[in-house]
Amino acid sequence: MTTAETGTTGPDPEARGIRLVLVLLLLTVVSGLIDAVSYLGLGHVFTANMTGNVVVLGFAMAGAPGFSVPHTATSLACFLIGAHIGGRVATRFKGGSRRTWARATLGAEAGLVAAAAAVAFAEPHTDGTTYALIGLTAIAMGLRNATVRKLGVADLTTTVLTMTLTGLASDDPRAEGPGRRFPRRVGAVVAMLVGAAGGGLLVRHHGLGIPLLVAAVASAALAVLASGRD
Repeated sequence: MTTAETGTTGPDPEARGIRLVLVLLLLTVVSGLIDAVSYLGLGHVFTANMTGNVVVLGFAMAGAPGFSVPHTATSLACFLIGAHIGGRVATRFKGGSRRTWARATLGAEAGLVAAAAAVAFAEPHTDGTTYALIGLTAIAMGLRNATVRKLGVADLTTTVLTMTLTGLASDDPRAEGPGRRFPRRVGAVVAMLVGAAGGGLLVRHHGLGIPLLVAAVASAALAVLASGRD
């Protein structure tokens, strides 16, 4: 006898998998890895954190040593391309399955970061390699950021922490309302710290390929496991 014949409903397919809150916390770790690669290994440029990247661009324009206008501008442009694509994907999935949407986007992110890892493992490293790594990771992060923004899970942007830290300092965790977000805010800060520290260690001791590969595998795993529920 089918569920329709008995008048009951089956399990919600959107609920299958890891809830989005945990997925986004793990993606915050990935962001730390990506920015460790880009800032430490690609000439002081961010490809996930565009707030920092705009500041870095200002440093480069001022002629500060160790910063590059072309590298930073490439990162910003590619991030915007990825975000535009992410917005188009969001329109495509509007009103549909959040689970399918999140998984498709994370799969695309995993593919782009895996391509970056392949480039990083290639020898020799040239200026073209640097631009390829910046472009691939920035597009991936723009695509993801647009998706996360449209998914609208509070306090989990996966790439920036300014408002998260503001919320931690300004809201009383004992109170009703916004204070109930305290655990996820702390989790986001810890996740970014762990990702950046781990990425920094990997870059220092193993170069750029290994942390990018770790980031790609993590994104791919989350693409398979993400649910559509917060």
